[in-house]
Amino acid sequence: MAKREVLIKDTHRGLWYQDGVLTRTLSAGRYVIPRVINLGFYRTPKVEIKLVDMRERDLTIKGQEILTADKVAIRVSIVVQFRVIDPRAALHEVENYEDRLYSDVQLAARRSLATMTLEEILTNRNRLSEDILAEITESAGRYGVAVLRADVKDLIFPGNLQEVMNRVLAAERMSQAQLIEARTRAEVQQIEAQAKVEIRRAELDTQAEAVRIAAQNEAEAQRIKNEADIRTQQARADSARLYEQHPALMRLLELETLRALSHSANARIYVNFERGDDKDKDE
Repeated sequence: MAKREVLIKDTHRGLWYQDGVLTRTLSAGRYVIPRVINLGFYRTPKVEIKLVDMRERDLTIKGQEILTADKVAIRVSIVVQFRVIDPRAALHEVENYEDRLYSDVQLAARRSLATMTLEEILTNRNRLSEDILAEITESAGRYGVAVLRADVKDLIFPGNLQEVMNRVLAAERMSQAQLIEARTRAEVQQIEAQAKVEIRRAELDTQAEAVRIAAQNEAEAQRIKNEADIRTQQARADSARLYEQHPALMRLLELETLRALSHSANARIYVNFERGDDKDKDE
């Protein structure tokens, strides 16, 4: 039998078996499998190479019907991303590591969903993915597989439940829209009220300023009037002192006053003669 050659790519690893016994793990490269020689008294070992794909791959668990904690049957599809990190364990620890990973993810999803209510599933789908990943990471590692992600792809509900959920979602959207509208209306009203307060405050400030200016002007006018009165009184006092010092000026003022009265037909002049009679009597 002629020699055979095996080419191992960077994406794979090889397991070298001699007479069924694993002797070494092969990296990328070209390997020659020696021919078997059997002479009766001498026989060369039979060599076999098993290839293991080391690339990252996806595994889809489709349409698993599972009961939730509140007894609602839902169908869930899960996508798992994984890669082989230990070729020996992947082929030796389990019969088929992909089938084993499929079963582990399926059971982990059932256990996780059995503890969750429908509302919890709807509001926190990430919890299911996190539970699955946390549960299968260690078990998959024992047969040489690293689980990178475990995501819920689809959640399918019973028909009547789907209709109810659609109505609930529609009602929630409507209530959210009404809430947003009410908040907007309240904000508009608040802005309008603040604007009215600011306008009223400005009006009051203007009125107060007008009153202040009017009071200031009135006080200034009163001050000017008072100063004028004081100057008038002072002028009169100066005139009185002047008449007192010069009686002839007083007499001249009296004559001027009489002359001015003489031009008026209605003017009446009263002369007090009693003082003269009294003097005559006294004499």
